[in-house]
Amino acid sequence: MTGPVRVLLVDDQVLMRQGLAKLLEIEDAVDVVGEAADGVEALEVLAGAAGTGAYPDVALVDARMPRMDGVELIARMAGEHPGVAPVVLTTFDDDAFIFGGLRAGAKGYLLKDTPPDELVSAVLRAARGETVLGGAAAERLVAGLRTDPPPGPDRAGPPGREGLSEREGLSEREAEVARLVGGGATNRQIARRLFITEGTVKNHVSSILRKLDLRDRTQLAVWVGRSGLEP
Repeated sequence: MTGPVRVLLVDDQVLMRQGLAKLLEIEDAVDVVGEAADGVEALEVLAGAAGTGAYPDVALVDARMPRMDGVELIARMAGEHPGVAPVVLTTFDDDAFIFGGLRAGAKGYLLKDTPPDELVSAVLRAARGETVLGGAAAERLVAGLRTDPPPGPDRAGPPGREGLSEREGLSEREAEVARLVGGGATNRQIARRLFITEGTVKNHVSSILRKLDLRDRTQLAVWVGRSGLEP
């Protein structure tokens, strides 16, 4: 992608939209191109921006809004505006919004207390097609997977390969990092926990993904939940 990531802000609170706009516009890599107070207005903004330089790459969407909430908006966007990556940014961390948003097509789920640098990173990653989950959403996702029946002869095992033998290729430190990723920890939190640098954490995560043939951290969190590699 060339140029800054174009972002649409969808939130019924004016102060929240203005605050997010000021926060994001500080970043050269991000450009806020539109705002909407609810899902209905967001669809109007998207329709008007189609084919122009103001068409967003990412939409930061609140979960609970009047007229049309975030889950319904994301489902509509999946059909009408598939080129826009929706990321839920909300104060609500209940299962209905988390799983509803992800099933509808959200590329991420973050809480509004997410640190600014992590929010900017999430926007850039979502624009690249990655899935971004805050700690609370990752924990709920992994917890939900652990309630599923274990893989059997007719059930798919963890993504990437079969059974639990995937762990054999991980070093002790990589297994430790994988457990923390499965628990929803960020690279910064893992670095502090293990007394290593964030760069080292990133290298470990890249190595883990390569060894397990997984695409991103979300798939790794799912694998941790299914494999029994407890965080």
